[in-house]
Amino acid sequence: MDYIEARTKKYWMANSALFAGGLVTFAILYSTQPLLPIFSRKFRASPEYSSLALSLTTGVLSFSLLIAAVVSDRFGRKNMMSCSLVLSSVAAIATAFCPSFFSLLVLRALQGLVLAGLPSIAMTYVSEEFHARSLGTAMGLYVSGTTVGGMFGRIVVGMVSDFFSWRVALVSLGLISLLCSLWFWAGLPESMHFEKKSVSFSKIFRPFISHLKRIRLVCLFGIGFLLMGGFVTLFNYIGFLLTAAPFNLTQAEVSWIFAVYVCGTFSSTWMGKLADTKGKGFILTVSMSIMMIGVLCTLVPLLPIKVLGVALFTFGFFGSHSIASGWVGSVALRDRAQAASLYLFFYYAGSSILGTFGGVVWHYIHWTGIVSMIVLCILLAFGLETLLLSSENRSR
Repeated sequence: MDYIEARTKKYWMANSALFAGGLVTFAILYSTQPLLPIFSRKFRASPEYSSLALSLTTGVLSFSLLIAAVVSDRFGRKNMMSCSLVLSSVAAIATAFCPSFFSLLVLRALQGLVLAGLPSIAMTYVSEEFHARSLGTAMGLYVSGTTVGGMFGRIVVGMVSDFFSWRVALVSLGLISLLCSLWFWAGLPESMHFEKKSVSFSKIFRPFISHLKRIRLVCLFGIGFLLMGGFVTLFNYIGFLLTAAPFNLTQAEVSWIFAVYVCGTFSSTWMGKLADTKGKGFILTVSMSIMMIGVLCTLVPLLPIKVLGVALFTFGFFGSHSIASGWVGSVALRDRAQAASLYLFFYYAGSSILGTFGGVVWHYIHWTGIVSMIVLCILLAFGLETLLLSSENRSR
């Protein structure tokens, strides 16, 4: 059936393109996260209001993903993803020229709309085009690209904004993203197993409703919501913690904490492989346990221990996300694009809702409150995993 298999030229072309696509998407998506303290000072915005520069984008993105899945069924996976990346890169350049914080928020909302063309469809492309033996590794490599993008975007923007300005930082990131987008368009193999669908408007939401009736998928959606919400909350507000007394770090110094994304790059691929051999449930439990240990370490008042805790937390999160996202594809045997979109809808809804709510928690309880909130999210995710595994056992 001409599926993409490991150790072939087509395999490496596809993975390098998907890696570049994930890098661009997440570099752009999270480019404003290290700038939140700067926006708070420059535009005299509260921490929770400044966090909208990220939360609004992820919120719009979560809804747009549902539409993107339907559109890709009609117009093809590669075309949809390629256009999304190019338009997102152009919009990233445009954000540098916003005259006010409100106009920045409007443009960031538009970015959330156009960014939706890659994440859900990339997962579907992998599940459709890659051989089952290579699926876990391929998904892990794609998630690795997202971790590198998240790290690269945050560090570049944080460093350049400290030495020049936040406007120069966003222009620089946008130009780099545009070049990577063109490589994606040229390098990604055409879909061989895509079947064009012409779905009437009345039938668009039927697959979504069908997936929401399946308890295993709902559990996976909930896990994505909780873990992503906790993850974004930590990185949204740790900049406020570290730039204040007693640490008093500069913006450039704080931006380097995102280098811990290297841990996520490694864990997403490694945990994906382990899940293929040791079982998804066991490795997901291990990954979430590492997240719990990591976030608790950030309560220690020593900076090196805090950084170690963030690294462990990041390692566990991306391992968990790699497993959960791949699990969705194996559970949803039909309408996989819609299932992947629903997973990412809840994933980014968690980022938007819990990330913004974390600002309220920070305002009243500071870092202890942030850690408590994240711990609660992980505990609830453990509960959903238990329900997921028991449901799987009953269905066998």
